[in-house]
Amino acid sequence: MACFGLAQRLPRWWYRRPLATALVPLLPLMWLFLLLVSLRRFLYRCGALRSHRLPVPVVVVGNLTVGGSGKTPLVLWLVDRLRAHGWRPGVISRGYGGTADGVRSVLPTSASTEVGDEPLLLARRSRVPVFVGRDRVAAGQALLAEHPQCNVIVSDDGLQHYRLQRSVELVVFDGRGAGNGLALPAGPLREPLHRLGAVTAVVWNGAPEAAAAQAACALPQFDMHLAGERFEALADPQQTCAAGTLRGKRLYAIAGIGDPGRFFRQLEALGLAFEAHPFSDHHRYCAADLAFARDGVLLMTEKDAVKCTALALGEAWVLPVDANVLPRPSQLPGNTGLLETILEKLDGRTFA
Repeated sequence: MACFGLAQRLPRWWYRRPLATALVPLLPLMWLFLLLVSLRRFLYRCGALRSHRLPVPVVVVGNLTVGGSGKTPLVLWLVDRLRAHGWRPGVISRGYGGTADGVRSVLPTSASTEVGDEPLLLARRSRVPVFVGRDRVAAGQALLAEHPQCNVIVSDDGLQHYRLQRSVELVVFDGRGAGNGLALPAGPLREPLHRLGAVTAVVWNGAPEAAAAQAACALPQFDMHLAGERFEALADPQQTCAAGTLRGKRLYAIAGIGDPGRFFRQLEALGLAFEAHPFSDHHRYCAADLAFARDGVLLMTEKDAVKCTALALGEAWVLPVDANVLPRPSQLPGNTGLLETILEKLDGRTFA
């Protein structure tokens, strides 16, 4: 129980400034972790550990921090744009939170408990093949074997999965940035910030945070805004309503994402007053978790919705969002877009 309590408190301490005193005893473990991370990366770079190249280019959408930062909306945006430009993408993911072993295809009818919440959301929204597996090389191979028409793979997460070679690396930060700037377990970083020197571009899902922005200063950088105004009924997505329809009702909002506050701020921007209930990222809901909303209306993210559709709830609404990605004006001469930056890597074209 003590270990569980520490795990619950760590993320709150990671994003405090100055450094939380409780994290100081973890610094020796952090240095050991960084040593192992550096050794592993070196072994892949020198060939002692073998990496694998798929027969099609791979675009990794990942992050340097633990927890969600907005990768899934960016993957959906990228898949849509690639398809509009004649590419035939497929998506691979680890399937975090799912219980399925090995590699498997994700269908819109799959169970989130088996394949994970984000892969199921991707399968329902993207309309492209989605495969999950801890071994992303095997997941990519299985996807291409079953869908040979795919000519580019987008990996949802996997920045640190060096067994899989990649053509493009995108790193997503939300408004929390790099937190205290320290690596696990003293901070939220999976790799040190200087790792950004090897990536293709950085995407900000929120205002850039100082430490991460400084580390990314030489890179192409882009702003991602998540837009959504109409709600869909959890029980019947064909039924929609505007935010104005919900005003004046007793509203409860849940969010089991990396930064629940991001969803709550979006609801506030729509003029809604509600009681906020944050949950941990990838939380697996049961009816008892949501009993507080029996006397009102429940609002949730799409990621929450894929885990709540089977629960017997009252009135519940889901807010779908779409990403809009634009270059940061001060960063890129000529306002080169993110898609153009990616296509330059994929097929060698140069955009004016």
